[in-house]
Amino acid sequence: MGNGWHEWPLVLFTVLGQCVAGAIIVSGMGWLAAHSETDDRRRIVRNMFFLWVIMGIAFFASVLHLGSPLRAFNSLNRIGASALSNEIASGSLFFAVGGFWWLFSVLGKIPETLGRIWLVIAMALGLIFVWAMTRVYQIDTVPTWYNGYTTATFFLTVMLTGPLFAALLLKLSKVPFNGKFFAGLSTLAFLASLAIVVMQTNDLGFIHSSVQQANALIPDWGLWQVVRFVLLAAGLGCWLCPLLRRVPPRAVGLALGLLLLIVGELIGRGLFYGLHMTVGMAIAG
Repeated sequence: MGNGWHEWPLVLFTVLGQCVAGAIIVSGMGWLAAHSETDDRRRIVRNMFFLWVIMGIAFFASVLHLGSPLRAFNSLNRIGASALSNEIASGSLFFAVGGFWWLFSVLGKIPETLGRIWLVIAMALGLIFVWAMTRVYQIDTVPTWYNGYTTATFFLTVMLTGPLFAALLLKLSKVPFNGKFFAGLSTLAFLASLAIVVMQTNDLGFIHSSVQQANALIPDWGLWQVVRFVLLAAGLGCWLCPLLRRVPPRAVGLALGLLLLIVGELIGRGLFYGLHMTVGMAIAG
């Protein structure tokens, strides 16, 4: 039994990767909406540098999970046949396409029309990357992962953290941003995440093998979920409170909110890995 923290490289990789996938979509919309050849676009592109820094940290963490950087190449040996290979391949493609778009945009070496198409492709690849992540954990011999909660949770992390990360980048870029809509979207993701935990907690009581009960895997499951949702609520509050008062959120507040959201989702992902169990000799659920 445990809380999943022994899988911290995967915890970082999945949460940070999903955060970047959501942020590039929302900040990309801001770039697409800005007029071409304006200071707004140039400032947005410069600040999108932080997306690729976080993505680099995520991939570095994934390499640590493999034990040796040289093993990273082996993970690509079965593209198309292995969910793990597909995850690494789709993530690498997303990183490369998005990263090169950013580089050429910063250098001003990409025509506007091509830049728009290239960015939209990168945004789509981010979603494909997250979908590929979910397939890695759809293992029929791991009943605690082999369900719709896994897929929903991964995409809800995109909706929770991505828009706030983008809001911070657009704030630093001094670009007008429809924060109310995206803050509302993240709030809906928060409520959906809460509903999933309630339903999943109930379902865990019906999953067991011949030697193990699913709801006994993490004795402090309830306590850690409470801590997680307090952090998530506080993080969203850093964004929502200024909007409700009809004042522009400050960059410091958005950064604090993003940090709280990421920590909350890291806790949630640690609990996810702590639920790992195999069917053993028998399974009921």
